[in-house]
Order: sequence, then structure tokens, then C-alpha cells
Amino acid sequence: MPYNIHFPALLIVLPLMAAPLCVIVRHSFFSWLIAVVVNICVVLFSVSLLLQVIDGDVIRYTLGGWAAPTGIEYYIDTLNAVLMVVISIISFFSLIYSKASIQAEIAPQRYYLFYTGWLLCLTGLLGIVITGDAFNVFVFLEISSLSMYMLIALGKERKQALLAAFRYLIMGSVGASFILLGIGFLYAATGTLNMSDLALHLVDADQSRTVIVGFSFITVGLLIKSAIFPVYSWLPNAYQYAPSAVTAFLAGTATKVSLYVFLRFFFHVFGSEYSFAEMLLGKILMPLAIVGFFAMSIVAIFQTDIRRLLAYSSIAQIGYMFAAVSMATEAGVAAGVIHIINHAFIKTALFIAVGCIAYRLGSSRIADMGNLIALMPWTASAFIIGGLSLIGVPLTAGFVSKWYLVTAAIDSGWWSIAIMVLLSSLMAIMYIGKIIEVFCFRKTTENMKGADVKEAPLFMLIPLWALIIISVYTGINGSIVVGTAELAASQLMGGML
Repeated sequence: MPYNIHFPALLIVLPLMAAPLCVIVRHSFFSWLIAVVVNICVVLFSVSLLLQVIDGDVIRYTLGGWAAPTGIEYYIDTLNAVLMVVISIISFFSLIYSKASIQAEIAPQRYYLFYTGWLLCLTGLLGIVITGDAFNVFVFLEISSLSMYMLIALGKERKQALLAAFRYLIMGSVGASFILLGIGFLYAATGTLNMSDLALHLVDADQSRTVIVGFSFITVGLLIKSAIFPVYSWLPNAYQYAPSAVTAFLAGTATKVSLYVFLRFFFHVFGSEYSFAEMLLGKILMPLAIVGFFAMSIVAIFQTDIRRLLAYSSIAQIGYMFAAVSMATEAGVAAGVIHIINHAFIKTALFIAVGCIAYRLGSSRIADMGNLIALMPWTASAFIIGGLSLIGVPLTAGFVSKWYLVTAAIDSGWWSIAIMVLLSSLMAIMYIGKIIEVFCFRKTTENMKGADVKEAPLFMLIPLWALIIISVYTGINGSIVVGTAELAASQLMGGML
């Protein structure tokens, strides 16, 4: 029996069992250590699974000895394997960063609760990605969401953090309810919950009113969860008031996982022909995506808090991803997957850099960050590199993403989309440029002159620069990300189930 045959199950079971262990231990350092060790194992499992499917193979792991579609199976192809690697790596680096950051943000008696919630959230996110059962998507979605609400509520500014968590809870519950109802309608129409089996049954039942209603419910629910314009209201406050490590983890994973579910349902389950040709899904999403990346970029320009600015920037970037996917071409889907991967690392690095700044300054107001390049050179330099990548400067990961997005648009005859992507990138220059200008050319403000502003601790800088190096490397040599994304798109569009 191969040593890695049970890695799909261990990927979920290990963090799920470690979460209550943190409650039993109730010790800040050992809770952190448990979370880190488990996360390292999860990274290794994810990489091993990716290496098994990178040549186009598919892994089907049945649970409890019950074969699908009767039983539950874990389904692993290139798309979800690479996302499992991304989620686990981002979680690992955010955990390393959290060791020092939570000391300034969370009361010591709550540390073990923090890591318990973290492991449960990691379990839910990985479960969403790996499961091949539609109902289990909802179950794992709720596990990740409930734990994320708790993590956000632990923010330093208690009143605002609780309000942000409550708003996320309301919007998240609405989105999850729509998804659950949609899955229920699909089950009523087909009698199965296995995604691959659903895809086969829906070929004959796609004109059913029940299927159309289920399609509509799932669409609305996933748009809310993905924070696309205009259903994004939960995201800015969640990013601003959550503990900085949680914001970094959330920004790099939560909306990306929702986008993955979108791809899985509308290309794998329903099929691109039904979703985009018959149901005209692209005609609805493309205008929302375009308005989103323009409007949210404009809003970001006028923000005075750097975390809120990056939050609105994230909504704009989600617009790029949906614009790529809405083309419903292999090149468009590949461009969307490339941007999901690259943006996950870029935005996590940027929020970690902001956390380092807030750790020393005690503020996330842009106006308080004058002369930061001299006071915190390593942190400021990392933010500038990440910001240039967000803009899409050549030799950065962001450039690779936008290049393939523009190329996909041109190949599909969408010249207007290509031009609008380039124009919106100019807005990114404006909001990232104003931060760089404060960092490099503004003097230290009066209220910061007496503060002991120095470089962030090493435990915070190491994960920051590790993520920046990953982003720079994928910008210089993007073949690994691009090749993986193109294979994933080929599987989705080609119906390789």
C-alpha cells in the first residue's frame, strides 16, 4: 500500500483533531506550536497530492468504504490540488507571523482560542476545496465561516471588530443559505450530491425549472461569498478590524476558495455550455466585474487607512478574476486561476507588511507613516515590492496575471475589456503610489516623533519576505503557475472528470 494513500483524509482530519487539542492544552506557546506543526504536515500532504495530479491525473478517495455516488468522496485534480498548496502555505506563513503580532492585539488568555479557531478555519477551507460532494461543500463552508467570525471578533478594537464579525456573519449566512437551497434543488432534480455524478445527471435535466432555480440560488450565494461588487459590504470592515494575522490569512484564502467553488460548480457540475451559453452567466458577471474593478479602485484612492485601502483593492482584484472567468474560454479560466494564485501571495504579504507597521507605529493611518523607508526599511521595501506587483509592474507576479488576462481578452475579441484592465491599473498606481510617496518623501508626523519606531521583529519579517520572494520568483519565472493554471483550465473546460 502506498504511504500517501490516506493523505486526502489526513489533510482534513489532522487540523480538525488538533483544534480541540489546543483547548485541552490551554497554553499560548504550545497551542501555537501545535498549529505550526500541523500546518507543516498539511503543506507536505498538499504538495504530495499536487505532484500526483500535476500530469493531469485525478485522485478519488472514498470515505468509510462507501463508493461514490452513494458515499462521500474526496476529488483531487490540478485545480484544487494547487489551491490546497496555496492555502496551506499562506496559513503557515501567517501562523509564523502571528507568534509576535497577537501579543499587541489579543489578550494572552485568548491565545489558545485564537489557534483553535485558526485550525478549524484551515480545516474548513481545505475541506471545501478537496470534497467531491456538494453538500459537504456547504458543511465545510460553515466550519470555515463560523471560525472566521470568531477570529475577526478577537480584533484589538473590540467594538468595531465585533460589529465587523456580526456583519460578516449576517452576509455570510445569507450567502451560505442560498448555496444550501441551491444544492437542495439540485438534489431534488437529480437524486445525487456527488459533483461528478451531478454533472452526468444534469445533462438530461438542465432544462428543468428545479435545476434553473438551484443554479440561480448557488450563483447568488457564491457571489456574496466571493465579495464581488455590489455584494461586498462585509469585506472592508472584516479586513480592517480583524487581528492582522487573521486579515492576512483571510485576504489570501477566503474569497479565493469561494472563487474555486464557483469554478467547480459552473464548469465542472453545470458545464460551461449550460452556465454561460444557455443561462448567460457571463453577461451578468462581466458588467459587475468591470464596475467592480473600476469603482473599488476609485474608492481605494480616497482611503486614509492602509488596511481599508487594501480591502477595497481586494474587491477590485476579485473583479479581475471574475472578468477572466466570465469569458468562459480556456485562456480566460487559466488567466483567472493565475490571478487567484498570484494575488493570494501578494495580498497576504501586503497585509503582513501593514501588520508589521501597525505593530511598531500603533496606527494604520497612511498619514502617520512618513519617512517609513528610513525607520523600517525592510518592512517598507517589502510593501513597495508587493505594491508594484499589485499594480502589475513587469517582473512581478501581478504583471504575469494581468498579461494573461489581457491576452485572453484580446484572443476572445474583448478588446474593450483589455483596455479597461489597463486603465484600471492606472488607478492602482494612484493608490499604491500615494503610499510609496508617504513612505519615501514625507517627514515623520509630530505625533510619531516620540514613538520608538524601529524594524519589526524577525518572526514577522521572515514570513513577509518569504511571500515577497515567492511573488517575485513567479513574476520572473511564471512557468510553474502558468503551466498549472493552464492544465487546470483544460481539465475544467474539457470535461476531464
